[in-house]
Amino acid sequence: MSALEIWITIAGLTAVTFVTRNFFIAFGDALRLPPRVQHALRYAPACALAALIVPEVVLQQGALALNFGNDRLAAALAAIAVMLATRSMLATMATGVAAYLALQWV
Repeated sequence: MSALEIWITIAGLTAVTFVTRNFFIAFGDALRLPPRVQHALRYAPACALAALIVPEVVLQQGALALNFGNDRLAAALAAIAVMLATRSMLATMATGVAAYLALQWV
């Protein structure tokens, strides 16, 4: 690729990113999403977080590791149990980290 092609690509990607990220800010009042779509969008952050975390928890060296030797999975299950019991984000994070460190130490 020549330097000109690279700069055109960068400018194009910048324009696409700018438009997609600012579309709802610019046209938010004129564009109304159906209530069902608005309800579904409330779950987007949780889904994105799960998509980032789950592969780190269940994969070891690129292979599925759903066994007792997976310290990350055990720590995640402990954190999930604490979250369901207490609904405290701080307790959940502390439990997950403490469980993972304890399992690594043992």
